Amino acid sequence: MVFPVLQDKVTIVTGAAMGMGEATARLFAQAGAKVVLADFNEEKGRAVTDDIVAAGGDAFFVKVDISRGAEVEQMVAATVERYGRLDGAVNNAALTPDDKPVAEFDEEYWDRLMAVDLKGTALCMKYEIRQLLAQGGNGSIVNISSVSGFRPQPQNIAYVAAKHGVVGMTKVAALEYGPQNIRVNAVAPGAIDTPMLRGALEQFGFTAEEYAPQLSLLNRFGRAEEIAEASLWLVSDASSYLTGTTLHADAGYTSR
Repeated sequence: MVFPVLQDKVTIVTGAAMGMGEATARLFAQAGAKVVLADFNEEKGRAVTDDIVAAGGDAFFVKVDISRGAEVEQMVAATVERYGRLDGAVNNAALTPDDKPVAEFDEEYWDRLMAVDLKGTALCMKYEIRQLLAQGGNGSIVNISSVSGFRPQPQNIAYVAAKHGVVGMTKVAALEYGPQNIRVNAVAPGAIDTPMLRGALEQFGFTAEEYAPQLSLLNRFGRAEEIAEASLWLVSDASSYLTGTTLHADAGYTSR
């Protein structure tokens, strides 16, 4: 059972076409939020949105490349045009981790990953916070980092750097806008069973059964819905005294 802890709150979820973003958008709608699903993949994003609406949720889709400031600004403007305000956001959109050692990393992919995972997250905060300030303050933003922002893996220097950066940016934003009661936190998921993880396993030649125990004290991958629950709590008023922190949803991986 999902309680209406986000009743009538207007929320943006980026990367909402699949994986953790999709699970978050669906859960937020069940919790009573008006949800803006933002993604570059229009076909899948609209399909998820239509499904949420068919189930009785209030949602609409915005196509966006978060690495482009003008498109992020328009994403927020479209939200306000539709619903009149913004109350919270989950900045989840990210690219698949890179796969080369430091001495061989791909500069082109480095630039693209940094543009999305790091700059894109910063741009989302920029325009979301501008809107929250224009409304007089108040609101909650969640940035999705990763355990790789705390305990790096080999052969993905760009992803590790970007996710470390997300944690740092979260702290800066929380420090700057706490006086306006704008809370900014992060979630650091561990190994979550998403298309991105499955692609990485295939890329590196591992099976889920042999790799899960290396990444989880519970000997299993997490579910996207479990990360959505973490974001739900952080966006809701239930976490009203929490800002500038990172919630580790990683089955104890970073505790070792």
